[in-house]
Amino acid sequence: MKKFLLTSTGLATPEIQKAFLELLGKDPKQAKALFIPTAAIDEEAKSVLPKCFGDLTGIGFSEENIVTYDLDRPMDFEELSGYDAVYFCGGTTEYLLERVLASGFPPVLEKGLENGLLYVGVSAGSIIAAQNLKDNLGYLPRRLEVHCEKGSAAGKLPEDTVYLTNFQAVKITDGKMEIIE
Repeated sequence: MKKFLLTSTGLATPEIQKAFLELLGKDPKQAKALFIPTAAIDEEAKSVLPKCFGDLTGIGFSEENIVTYDLDRPMDFEELSGYDAVYFCGGTTEYLLERVLASGFPPVLEKGLENGLLYVGVSAGSIIAAQNLKDNLGYLPRRLEVHCEKGSAAGKLPEDTVYLTNFQAVKITDGKMEIIE
């Protein structure tokens, strides 16, 4: 079962946190997360990384169960299968996608997702899963705009472009897609 939570700003609301915990399907104290800060290449994005890490510790992950992976080496499925969630931080979308592709991560990630790994995207981490860029990961069959003043209505997704405020998320479970806020 493939599970995704695509956000502008991470686990920003109780509703998004609840959706995350439901998708995770286990006690976060017992869960492991792969934390990917690769997109944060400028100072503004780097300054948000502690908030992203705090998303996970704030809902119960222990720090020792959060492992940083900067897409700086290949990862095989055996290693990835030790994680319950992968958390892609925000920053420079094009750079993140370039590094994901160059590291050979997509087929390993795909196999992990097929085996129940939860994909969480923040800003750039969400956009690489959508149709915005060539060679995207293709998990959201629409364009995605984040940090919008006015978001798409909660519930079913629009047919073309999804607009997310900082307090909304796209939840995808086995192809069923909805906006939560």
